[in-house]
Amino acid sequence: MSIAESTSTDLVELAVHALRAQLGGSWSVTPLKPASGEERKGGSAFDGHVTIAPPDNGPYTELLITARQSITPREIETQLGAIRNILAHSHASPSMLVVSPWISARAQQELRDRGIGYIDLTGNIFLSITYPAIHLHLQGASRAPRANPGTATGNKRVTLAGEKAGRIVRFLADFAPPYKATDIANATQVDLGWVSRLLGALDDQRLIERTNRTITDVDWADLLHARATSTKLLTAHNYVGMIAPAGVQSVLHKLAALEHPGHGQPQTIVTGPYAARAVAPIATGGQLMLYVDNSPDSLADHLGLLPVDHGAEVLLLRARDAVIFQRHRKVDGIPHVALSQLVIDSLSGPGRMPAEAEAVLAHMRATEEAWRQPWIASYASARRR
Repeated sequence: MSIAESTSTDLVELAVHALRAQLGGSWSVTPLKPASGEERKGGSAFDGHVTIAPPDNGPYTELLITARQSITPREIETQLGAIRNILAHSHASPSMLVVSPWISARAQQELRDRGIGYIDLTGNIFLSITYPAIHLHLQGASRAPRANPGTATGNKRVTLAGEKAGRIVRFLADFAPPYKATDIANATQVDLGWVSRLLGALDDQRLIERTNRTITDVDWADLLHARATSTKLLTAHNYVGMIAPAGVQSVLHKLAALEHPGHGQPQTIVTGPYAARAVAPIATGGQLMLYVDNSPDSLADHLGLLPVDHGAEVLLLRARDAVIFQRHRKVDGIPHVALSQLVIDSLSGPGRMPAEAEAVLAHMRATEEAWRQPWIASYASARRR
């Protein structure tokens, strides 16, 4: 049975199996079936009802299971949170458990904050009960399985993967609201319908807040995290490994001397460890990573680089979209990617790059007013130009 074929009954059975496996054979996990003609407990909200008893045959606890093909933070807030509050004031006060093919990290946090347990088919598990004492917290997949991609919005699915999503994420992170879907579509050159569907998915994930059709708030840090889980730096961009016979510092000196024609838009730009270290130094070393917007061969010749199969000091990545170069920064005369792009690249990069991303995020939180422009002011400035 594949994830896509999982019915509510299948999911409940899998949840019971997972609980038995985690608690061990001395614990009793017993599914209860309603009497003939009896409405299942909790009406349509629950798909399963089990009791859990400890090895010493002490008092048991009740667990009400709801099975969902997908679950969003918005649904947890508006639906499950209300049910949990009602159950908390009931005489038996049973616990709740959500089971789904996959539950995002943000949805997991929302469930934990409300004291609701969860199990997904990739191994993400949380259940915390006072008596009998049970505390399970296991990490499974951080990315949605291929068989269950995206967030359903209408009859179509949208994800944070791909170039179009990358442009929208960058806009939402780089510019402070208020703005509307039409503003985003015009600025990113992405079809308005696709923008609207993605915004609907982000609203479900509580990554944005909207009043009517106006976006009023963006959780840009978690949005960058979400984008990074949908892409991988070294697979999303073709790259070649190089060594610098004259040393990496010589490469940096030559980068500073490069001329960038046409409106100051660079053709080569720094990302990765060297860019992160310029913002929030927490480590030394690492590869010099450079995005290029044309053939890397000519740039390699200009910078004195030689291709290698192993032990590369410099990586030349072919940028798949022009947004990589937009709103860049200059550091010692060398173009560096925008902070939002740096975080996405570093979170989705290898080795210690995710830790470097967290240091950059801490810097961004402390200096948000310095790097994040209000959209109204940015739009007015663009119109004047």
